[in-house]
Amino acid sequence: MFNRLVGAAFAASVSVIGFAGAAAATDMPFALDWKFEGPSAPYFAAIDEGFFEAEGLSVEISEGKGSLDAIPKVATGAYPVGFADINSLMRFLDQNPDAPVTAVMMVYDKPPFAIVGRKSLGIETPKDLEGKVLGAPPPDGAWAQFPIFAAENDLDVDSITVEPVGFPTREPMLAEGKVASVTGFSFSSTLNLKRLGVPADDISVILMADNGVDLYGNAIIVNTDFAAENGEAVTGFLRAVAKGWASAVADPAKAVDALIKRNPAADAGLETERLQMAIDANVLTDYVATNGMGGIDADRMTSAIEQTKSVYEFQGEPDAAKYFDASFLPDDGSLMLK
Repeated sequence: MFNRLVGAAFAASVSVIGFAGAAAATDMPFALDWKFEGPSAPYFAAIDEGFFEAEGLSVEISEGKGSLDAIPKVATGAYPVGFADINSLMRFLDQNPDAPVTAVMMVYDKPPFAIVGRKSLGIETPKDLEGKVLGAPPPDGAWAQFPIFAAENDLDVDSITVEPVGFPTREPMLAEGKVASVTGFSFSSTLNLKRLGVPADDISVILMADNGVDLYGNAIIVNTDFAAENGEAVTGFLRAVAKGWASAVADPAKAVDALIKRNPAADAGLETERLQMAIDANVLTDYVATNGMGGIDADRMTSAIEQTKSVYEFQGEPDAAKYFDASFLPDDGSLMLK
């Protein structure tokens, strides 16, 4: 059973921040994928501008340790909602088919999965990775999709030396020339390199989505047991999230002010640039501008599953309905970002 497989790892956190009891309808702690950086600003804006409060919700946001991090937290019930890579969620549910977790709102319509390298170290195109050293944190969402990227670009993976690196050392190693490129989110690695003094014209960003990878990115995920009993609260949460993103689109600097309150050590200018990169490249796509945020295209999701099947052997038959449930999305026009 699922609880025997992963429940013990999160037992302590469940006891501290479990959502059982009377407070479940309004108390919705939210597990992020990463640190308090620019792309998380819309959620803090939603708090400060009263969007969650207007829905009768009390939301506390916690940092994560990678785009896979929130999945077991939400699946075990430690958090009712989180933010995670939907492709990793597919594999998690394949391995834990009875886990009560699914995605309910797409945020990164175009995923930021990327290979970020340095032109001075010979990295500008996918083929340039061959014969070079690639730094990859094992829990990284971009690294999880690298096999699809490699297959789509006919890379000789045996010629690529993969160096497992930690998140804190990833960009410093690239800045020091110890690796020629790294896997990561485009907006994170690019601006971290700039902060470390790497000239912008020496940074190459190879977006997987522009090189054959037809996947979605990070989504809001929910514990389905919680959602079954608190459907209105989940819809209210998603409405507030959409309003937070709309506010960030309208005024990124104001949204980052909300972030800086929680992370005073952050550079406001850098994080505003990071947020704007995420808005332009990953969130406010042509599809979202037309249809609003949150939903997915069925044909594209089918293609994403087929690409995943090409590099991952599913134990059971993949089913898109298990991975994404659009029924909690609000239908009052609040999903439009402009």
